[in-house]
Amino acid sequence: MITKDATISAPAALAPPAEEPRQRPGNKRRAWDEVPRWHIYLPLSLYLLFTLIPFYWILLFALRRAGSTSLVPWPMTFDHFDKVWNDRSFGTYFQNSVLIAVATLVMTTLVALAGGYALARFDFRIKRGFMLALLCSQFVPGALLLVPLFQIFAKLQMINSLGSVIIAETVFQLPLSMILISGFIRNVPYSLEEAAWVDGCDRFTAFRIVVLPLLRPGLIAVGSFAFVHAWNHFLFALMFLSDQSKQTIPVGLNTLMSSDSVDLGALAAGGIIAAVPVVIVFAFIQKWLITGFSAGAVKG
Repeated sequence: MITKDATISAPAALAPPAEEPRQRPGNKRRAWDEVPRWHIYLPLSLYLLFTLIPFYWILLFALRRAGSTSLVPWPMTFDHFDKVWNDRSFGTYFQNSVLIAVATLVMTTLVALAGGYALARFDFRIKRGFMLALLCSQFVPGALLLVPLFQIFAKLQMINSLGSVIIAETVFQLPLSMILISGFIRNVPYSLEEAAWVDGCDRFTAFRIVVLPLLRPGLIAVGSFAFVHAWNHFLFALMFLSDQSKQTIPVGLNTLMSSDSVDLGALAAGGIIAAVPVVIVFAFIQKWLITGFSAGAVKG
């Protein structure tokens, strides 16, 4: 029996758990901030030092006088560059290398662009087998191509001509370039071309107006890769060119070394002449190069 004085007590409500104080985004510490900076800068500095010492050594031999043992190129001289450029015909070698590298760049880019578009936009029976053949061709060293290419060029009477080296370099660069270009084209939405067709453009015009401007980073990446490889390649020029007036810079550097002695000053000057164009090219296109290779690695 419940009396008037009795009170019915309601169950005590459970108190909500105390919320932890939230940290502001600006006060949140990252794993990068917890690592002492010298743990990062010290290995990078050692790696930079290890990388720059060979370049300084080349400059030292190229700029100091012959017979000097000083670790500082002073007094500075350019006699080694004059000797290499004029007496050793490096001016002619430089022109030949530029012609071969530029022609290889243009031919590789144009053919790879056409083949990459076909692989990206069309379906045909041997497409997978063709892609597999392109990939497998990357495992074949260039030395194995010397004998068949030499026989072909001999029948075509192209031995000792710059055209043979250009064709050989283009053939060697095409598989990888075609695979990369096809990946770049797949990143371009197909609907953009369809919209251009609706507006009255044919396939070639739609590709030129809509797709080609979007492929600029990829084309620069592929073209620069072909240029650098053709510029530095030694084997094809050595085997297909016998006339000294048609040799390239890598072959010219090889002529500076003999079994009896090596002119270190001339060799260092020739190495700088060979490296400067590549450094200049990469200095201007590095932004496009990184963007192009990263774009080609996403799909395809």
